[in-house]
Amino acid sequence: MLFGGAVVAPFSMPSAQADEAAFQARITQEFVPNENPEDDLVFAEVPTVTLPDPEEERKRLEAEKAAAEAEAAKKDQSSSASAPARYTGGGAPAEWMAAAGIPESDWFYVDQIVSRESGWNPNATNATSGACGLAQALPCSKVPGGNGYDPVANLIWANQYAHTCVSGRMYCGWKGAFDFWQANDWW
Repeated sequence: MLFGGAVVAPFSMPSAQADEAAFQARITQEFVPNENPEDDLVFAEVPTVTLPDPEEERKRLEAEKAAAEAEAAKKDQSSSASAPARYTGGGAPAEWMAAAGIPESDWFYVDQIVSRESGWNPNATNATSGACGLAQALPCSKVPGGNGYDPVANLIWANQYAHTCVSGRMYCGWKGAFDFWQANDWW
């Protein structure tokens, strides 16, 4: 007779090897650009629940400000003679992260954020806000070199952003950015 024990079939337990294999497959897959730029649009889900909590109100006001900035950036971009060029080069996420100087110890966190923000598509553009690139820089002009669609430049910007330690967004590194993203569905 067994007391306090459980028998678990091997097929019912989540496999760390399967998770690792999926991660490795994502970061080593070669990028192939979409032929149609419309296929690069991503849509942000907007929460519909409003909480009376002061912290939530602060976040709502930040989101409204970001939306206004995005609208201004979109107008600037549409009035600009030359929008950033779409990325047509190759490469894989692991190569881009290494070139951006992101240590391998952070790649898991980067992958978790970027997979959800852009699906590792350097040409991803948020149809609502105009945020662009792998980590969805808003506005695109924040990315060094002026081309938010360049995957290495976008990750360099994102790495600096993730390591920012400011009030209200205490990321202080990729793990902190990932924790914030998990709690808020944005970063």
